[in-house]
Amino acid sequence: MSKVKPLSSVSLDLDNQWSYMKIHGDEGWEKYPSYLDIFVPHVLRVLDDLDLKITFFIVGQDAALEKNHKYLKMIVERGHEIGNHSFHHESWLQTYSREQIEKEIELAEETILKVTGQKTIGFRGPGFSWSNDLLEVLQKRGYIFDASTLPTYIGPLARLYYFWTSGLSKEERKERKELFGTFKDGLRPLKPYHWKLSNNKTLLEIPVTTIPIVKIPFHLSYLLYISSFSMGLMKLYLNFAILMCKITRTRPSFLLHPLDLIGGDQVPELAFFPGMNVQSNKKVEVFKTAIKTLAKHYQLVNMSSHARNIMNKD
Repeated sequence: MSKVKPLSSVSLDLDNQWSYMKIHGDEGWEKYPSYLDIFVPHVLRVLDDLDLKITFFIVGQDAALEKNHKYLKMIVERGHEIGNHSFHHESWLQTYSREQIEKEIELAEETILKVTGQKTIGFRGPGFSWSNDLLEVLQKRGYIFDASTLPTYIGPLARLYYFWTSGLSKEERKERKELFGTFKDGLRPLKPYHWKLSNNKTLLEIPVTTIPIVKIPFHLSYLLYISSFSMGLMKLYLNFAILMCKITRTRPSFLLHPLDLIGGDQVPELAFFPGMNVQSNKKVEVFKTAIKTLAKHYQLVNMSSHARNIMNKD
């Protein structure tokens, strides 16, 4: 009799072309250029090859544009779950007032529901942004989990690199001053836990998993970077991450982004982004290797299945 594998979740933040341009401070993002017509069929084929169903966190603004409807519906039709990734995709969401947050979550939720037919029950903040007001709004609206935290110490270093390579104004940098979090985020728990809210309610948090103890990220963006030096080194790094998760009984929540799976050969407009010189087929190869490695140790599911499994064991 085979041993039942613990659950691990896989999710993808469906950041569109315009949202990368917006965060980077590039002109023209206000016209909402999109690569969903290219990326969505591409990633769905890859996920079908792996027989893998995941959670796509969708930006409400994309659901509001008719040109994207066909592709967002495809995600649901292929059996994947939809999550809320805010409406405007602003990484300074934690600076919003309570009223602004309520409008942001509600508008995204209703727009996504209208297009996909799915009511979102999970949320991830753009740029891993969150606040107590946000958590209380999510709980009030019936969400069963938040997935906005990234427990790592290297967030400020990532922010410095991002500012260095972008064309942001002084005001835009100030607006994004907490992008990717602070050193204190490295002290946050790795395992799922419940936030205790001021209304005496709770909300489940499923952090994006980093390597236990050292808290260095190992989601796909990092694996791709390491693979650019050596596939063998990438596999060693991933296996070390999995070993540490198993030792500490941490069930991973594995994160993907569109640019992890598609290169400048298919989206030349974003060729200036780090890693976009890597061809799409190479990125898919790394992704499939990572997923097959994770699947040896875990049953890979979408995030609400992961959340319900945690709550049933509480």
